[in-house]
Amino acid sequence: MSARVQITLNGAVVEVPDGISLAAAIAHAGQAFRRSIGGDRRAPFCGMGVCFECRVCIDGMEHQRSCMVMVREGMQVHTDG
Repeated sequence: MSARVQITLNGAVVEVPDGISLAAAIAHAGQAFRRSIGGDRRAPFCGMGVCFECRVCIDGMEHQRSCMVMVREGMQVHTDG
């Protein structure tokens, strides 16, 4: 069994695999990343920090690209989904 970490995602504690990107962890948890102006759900497009579709707030720092950050125990993450 692989190691797991706990993060707080939109106020709920979730357990995700260790060693994955935060974008993968959010997708693993079934959460939306952002919503468009029209209300449509958005998700990462490029997976390498270019498209900015995966922006989230991490530990109080807004507009962080979740595809560029590895999960770590205790992260506080808020999406705009």
